[in-house]
Amino acid sequence: MIWSKRNILFLSVTDKLVLIVLRLGAVIAALVMLLILIFLLTESWPALIQITPMRFLTDASWHPLESAYNLAPMFSGTLLASVGALLLAIPLGLASALFIVFYASVRIATFYKRLIELLAGIPSVVFGFWGLTTLVPLITQLHPPGASLLAAILMLTLMILPTITLTTFSALQAVPDEFLYGATALGLSRWGMIYGVALPAARIGIVSGIILAAARAIGETMAVLMVAGNVVQHPAGLFDPIRTLAANIALEMAYAMGDHRAVLFVTGLLLILLVIILAVMADWLRKNSHDWSASS
Repeated sequence: MIWSKRNILFLSVTDKLVLIVLRLGAVIAALVMLLILIFLLTESWPALIQITPMRFLTDASWHPLESAYNLAPMFSGTLLASVGALLLAIPLGLASALFIVFYASVRIATFYKRLIELLAGIPSVVFGFWGLTTLVPLITQLHPPGASLLAAILMLTLMILPTITLTTFSALQAVPDEFLYGATALGLSRWGMIYGVALPAARIGIVSGIILAAARAIGETMAVLMVAGNVVQHPAGLFDPIRTLAANIALEMAYAMGDHRAVLFVTGLLLILLVIILAVMADWLRKNSHDWSASS
């Protein structure tokens, strides 16, 4: 009995220590994020007080040496590449996850899932190198110059596909077996069970995974820089070169000075703002998941 009480006391102290460590980690993570925001605001402040926000949309072009700081073409390039990649990756990711969970044998599902996990671990520069040497020449044969919005979309699709697939897989795995057994007992077909039961029950996890993938697509730099062509313009079609916000920072930060440097930090602030909006959306979905489940 004495040993048992000591063991309980020991576990209680351990739990308190773990709680302290977890809280400390959460505080450190929040402080890091706050410091990043403060740093971006500090560095971009000279541009924010000297350049009106409308000029970032209405200046003639992006020519920092001529004090022209139009970010609109790069903003549109970022959104078009990200949205295009999502339009391709979402159905492919959903189909891959459904194949793993409901259609493939255990051996094939395990092998396929390992391939997706391997794809998720490939560094972005390797994706970019492959895209530059293989994907861009293939698109060039179809329509020059090759380095284009289409190349950026296809590259981002490959990069965010594992995120959507694996998060959808986890969401489907979390669906209670009782739901699926009930659907089977009611005589639903496999697709009827998937469409009518599994996907609605897992939709919050699926949408959250899509938002995470969108955040990665918006912030991706190296791979897009290597295949997109890096021309500052509003693309008129899929085969036109583009430059994204993240790629612009990577290309010009090394030599930027004065207002030019400050505007690049404004670009970083805009990217952070887009990611924060996506995070708020994910949190809103999580908080409203019970209401959605009840209504369905």
